[in-house]
Amino acid sequence: MKPVPIPVVSTASLVPGPGSQPSEATALDFLAMPQGMNTYSMPRIPEAADTHAMARACDLLAGLHQRLNAWRPHDPDYPRLDLSGVDRATRAVVNEVTGEGEVGIRITGPHEVRIQETVFAGIWRVCRFDENGRLAADELECCAMPDVVRRAALDGAAPQPAAVAIPAAAMNSPSLLHEIRAQMKTYRAGMPAHVINFTLLPLSPEDHVCLENALPFGPVAMISRGFGNCRISSTTARNVWRVQYFNNMQTLILDTLEVVDVPEVALAAAEDLADSCERLAELVTWMGESGAV
Repeated sequence: MKPVPIPVVSTASLVPGPGSQPSEATALDFLAMPQGMNTYSMPRIPEAADTHAMARACDLLAGLHQRLNAWRPHDPDYPRLDLSGVDRATRAVVNEVTGEGEVGIRITGPHEVRIQETVFAGIWRVCRFDENGRLAADELECCAMPDVVRRAALDGAAPQPAAVAIPAAAMNSPSLLHEIRAQMKTYRAGMPAHVINFTLLPLSPEDHVCLENALPFGPVAMISRGFGNCRISSTTARNVWRVQYFNNMQTLILDTLEVVDVPEVALAAAEDLADSCERLAELVTWMGESGAV
């Protein structure tokens, strides 16, 4: 039998004592974790609003609630409330009581669109602007994600990543681009997302440059705030999104790419919309009972 060498360790090195443990003064360097999270609270009714504006705002929101209560999430004709022709005082009340939620979206292009989720998850304020930057349309939309986001991400998007030269020092970007092309080819709307986690992969600086050149940012940019925040960007390739998670110290803790129509983290779930329907009913009742209406 072949002899197996066994290393001999002095027992003195196993005895606890000075120098055998880390110094108490040494600080452990942990990754900073998120500490805060936005939570729902009932919006306040503006004290300075006149009773007529309050009544009009209450009627508008009551009508929106009725449509939302009758709507089903799979119905593409989701409830909307057009605020374009609403007077300034009434719109100010609507602004105050709907507030700002966790998700903000900006769509760049000849006609910019700015979208802000209200404090009611799945109820979105959608503002469209003309080529001169003037407000052209203003709506509240009740849905998982406003249709304009999907359309903007798809319009003009290429069926494949851009052709790029592979740097000599590239490690994994060639195989990743092959995987992305294959997933884009087979993806159909409604399929689960195919997620590539860059954080877990060994990528050289040249790999990152190669992927950024092959998948430039598209017209849609989102930020979802909760524990830290999540930044979501469409790319110029169809159904390909960059999704990056940051903690409260703005440290990147998860860097992913998703092949999907819209990343799930930005969507309002059916349960969110059902909950918002109940809260909107409470708000309308509260406004009516406040004595201002």
